[in-house]
Amino acid sequence: MTLTPPETPQDGIPANIPSKASAVSLRPVTLTQRADFLRASRTAHTATPGFVVQMRRRDAADHPGLVRVGFTCSKKVGNAVARNRAKRRLREVARLALPDHAQPGCDYVLIGRKGTTATLPFATLQSDFLKALAILHGKKK
Repeated sequence: MTLTPPETPQDGIPANIPSKASAVSLRPVTLTQRADFLRASRTAHTATPGFVVQMRRRDAADHPGLVRVGFTCSKKVGNAVARNRAKRRLREVARLALPDHAQPGCDYVLIGRKGTTATLPFATLQSDFLKALAILHGKKK
C-alpha cells in the first residue's frame, strides 16, 4: 500500500479540503488528574448495565467549549487484561458518541463494571451511553 500526499494547489485554486475533520481531531481530551475525577464523582451520574457515566459542568472560565472525558475501571473488574479491554471499549463508545452528543464545557467519566463492560455487545454499550447522556443532559427522565 502506498500513501499519496494531498493535492497541491494549482494556479491559485485551493486544494480539496475535507469537509469533515480527521479522526485524530475527533479524539476527546482525556482527564488525567485525580482531582478532576474526584470533582466528577460528586456530580450527576447515571448507571447502565455496562457502566456508570458521571457528568460535571465546569466553570465558564475553565475552557468553556472543551469536552473532556475520563475512563476508569477498578480491580473489581478483573485483572489488567480485563480492565484494559473494558477501558478500550469505553474509549471507543465515547469517541463515537461524544462529538455529536456532548455538551461543551462538560467533563464525562465512564466507569467500567465487573463482568459486563467487557462482555456486553458493543451496540448495547453504544445505545446505553446515548440513553445515559440524554438523562444527564435533562432530555429524558
